[in-house]
Amino acid sequence: MAELIQQLIDQGYLKTKKVIQAFKRINRRDFVLPDMQSESGKNIPLSIGHGQTISQPLTVAFMIELLDIQEGQKILDIGSGSGWTAALLAEIVGPKGKVFAIERIQELKDFGESNVSKYNFVKSNRAIFIVGDGIKGLPEQAPFDRIHVAAAANKIPSTLLKQLTIGGKLIIPQGINFQDIVLIEKIGKNKYQQEKFPGFNFVPLIGSD
Repeated sequence: MAELIQQLIDQGYLKTKKVIQAFKRINRRDFVLPDMQSESGKNIPLSIGHGQTISQPLTVAFMIELLDIQEGQKILDIGSGSGWTAALLAEIVGPKGKVFAIERIQELKDFGESNVSKYNFVKSNRAIFIVGDGIKGLPEQAPFDRIHVAAAANKIPSTLLKQLTIGGKLIIPQGINFQDIVLIEKIGKNKYQQEKFPGFNFVPLIGSD
């Protein structure tokens, strides 16, 4: 994994000290299926069952860097899957921050929660795992400083935009066959600005809009 992290630094995907430190501390090997552990240091997505994957490290690094996460923030992680990204987010926000991780498949929620428990984030209540429809977000815990979505939507769910704080950021893949990664910042009560980064491929975001 150290070699891969250095490669991502050299290529400019890992940039900031806090994100690099999180990648070094949170070992991807702890979040893959046993028969996939020998592949965990490769820059590829890996199956975690149920038609889902643990995302390519390059993509995870790219999205987390764009979110510009600060210590103490409250984050919503949608499509938490293996729990790897949730653990990275929990490491970055620190002990005063909180990550709410939503997964629609009970078995994957349990898998991710178990994986993240290896880092004491669950016991300390820094990472909270929930089974639910990610498109609906988590209104009872809103607003969020950052929302990270790990699956592709055909359109940006308005429910998630409403759950951002002013100055909050949402990152989400959008598209059908290949996706843009879309970064949206909430700059006013109903005002947003966005940037698009093309050329990615994600599993679809499933739920009710």
